[in-house]
Amino acid sequence: MDERLLNKPPAQRRLSVRENTYQELKEAIFAGKFSPGERLAEGHIAAELGVSRTPVREALQRLQQDGFIEPFGKRGFRIPENSQEEIRDIFALRAAMEGHALRLICKRITDEQIGSLEEIMNQAETAILEKRVADLFKCNTAFHDALMAFVAHKFRFHHLLIDMRRYVLRYRKDSLRDLRAGKRCVDGHRMILLALKLRDEELCEKVMKRHIQTSGEDVLQITIEKL
Repeated sequence: MDERLLNKPPAQRRLSVRENTYQELKEAIFAGKFSPGERLAEGHIAAELGVSRTPVREALQRLQQDGFIEPFGKRGFRIPENSQEEIRDIFALRAAMEGHALRLICKRITDEQIGSLEEIMNQAETAILEKRVADLFKCNTAFHDALMAFVAHKFRFHHLLIDMRRYVLRYRKDSLRDLRAGKRCVDGHRMILLALKLRDEELCEKVMKRHIQTSGEDVLQITIEKL
């Protein structure tokens, strides 16, 4: 247990343990540390996190309410299978959210911020030329992280975007292992940069939506190939 928790009052400490357990489990799901269809063993998770079963049980119930896991058996839970319908729904929602975000960003982005995005793009293109897939994945994440930081002043919307992106990455990381998909990703980022430079709000929303839709198509292709 985090030693900092020991200095807190008992009630606050209990709350912190419950919240930390929930956040750690959610982060593990977003990071793809559990396989689709995998049963989430309460006792094993409790041992891994160094907590009792109670906060794990509460965290699993919250995650099920959030839609990140599903009931399995009488009292258990598991990671949902990757269905084509769910992937389409998730990427359609992400396209709408990030399309709107880029429209907002377009109104306030500076030339210096565009320059920082350009630098990430240059690194991504070098990674493609040198076939460094892991670095390409990092560049893709860094590009979208930078964009999302530009709407951090819209606190609730920003956190919704972050949660959506983390959840989507459990699908996306597989598709970006394909250099052809990586090239499409970089091409999409170039179009986003162009729209931002033109300060065209409608174009920004349109190209971001198309970029996310293309990402979803790549993920669907990978999913179909695994069936």
